[in-house]
Amino acid sequence: MNVRRHIPAAALAAAVSLGATALTACSGAGASGGEDGKLDVMASFYPMQFLAEQIGKDHVKAGTLTKPGVEPHDLEITPKQTAQLGEADVVLYLKSLQPAVDKAVAQSGVKNVVDAATLTRLEVHGTSGHDHAHEGEEGHAAGEGEGHEHGSEAGEDPHIWLDPVKYAEVAKGVGAALEKADPDHAADYKKNTDDLVGKLTALDTEFKDSLKDTATKTFITTHSAFGYLAERYGLDQEGISGFDPESEPSPARMKDLQAVAKAENVTTVFFETLASDKTAKTLATDTGLKTDVLDPLEGITDKSQGADYFEVMRSNLKNLQKALGAK
Repeated sequence: MNVRRHIPAAALAAAVSLGATALTACSGAGASGGEDGKLDVMASFYPMQFLAEQIGKDHVKAGTLTKPGVEPHDLEITPKQTAQLGEADVVLYLKSLQPAVDKAVAQSGVKNVVDAATLTRLEVHGTSGHDHAHEGEEGHAAGEGEGHEHGSEAGEDPHIWLDPVKYAEVAKGVGAALEKADPDHAADYKKNTDDLVGKLTALDTEFKDSLKDTATKTFITTHSAFGYLAERYGLDQEGISGFDPESEPSPARMKDLQAVAKAENVTTVFFETLASDKTAKTLATDTGLKTDVLDPLEGITDKSQGADYFEVMRSNLKNLQKALGAK
């Protein structure tokens, strides 16, 4: 079972403060904005773009480096996109999720950068919910623990947006950063941030209430993106692959999953919309299990079970309730 950890109030306040200071000062009072007067925010992928849109609303023009339908982990950045990064007023990304983006941000020379990984505490999650590796908790405060390679079982899990509580912490930091970048509209950014945090708090309550009484606590999914969600709601994630959805599991891992499915009364193997479902369906066939979608929300397409973050998260909740035998 996953172990819960609480962030001290002082640490959370420091993380939010980092959101404001993560933007290096521009010459003058704030970023100048584009020709239409809007703050030009370039996000690395959908969850970061969603925050910019929800908090910035009419004051922000939000773009993304990862187009709909592209698997974010495998994104390649063109020289043109790197140049566009340097022209943005604000770049919002999540360090360690997309190595190509990390490199492009470093090469672009952009000054106004918000790294979402500094706005909450990143944790270490293993492929199996029964062997979480939580070493290194001391010294993994917000902004620390750099240098981990994405996809390493010893590295920190970047999928923070799948935990509504952690996503709300990031939202607060992003809001503070936009207030600093565009002080003329600071009051609007503050209001929009508060509204978004309220919605995420309500979503957290929905998950908590809906998953507190289930027939099983274990779910199997394509890749290990749901460690934070599992830990938040007392569940056990069993990932077929690691953090990289395209990595191939070993025969031993597939055998282990068959044993886990039997022992934990697992009913469903989850697959996702942006990665291949071949391995998930093979495992389901071999074990006589059902299949369903559990979306890691790394992008929205016409195949997604919802039009935005909240709709897809609620679809995920419905699918989890059914698979886990929620009462």
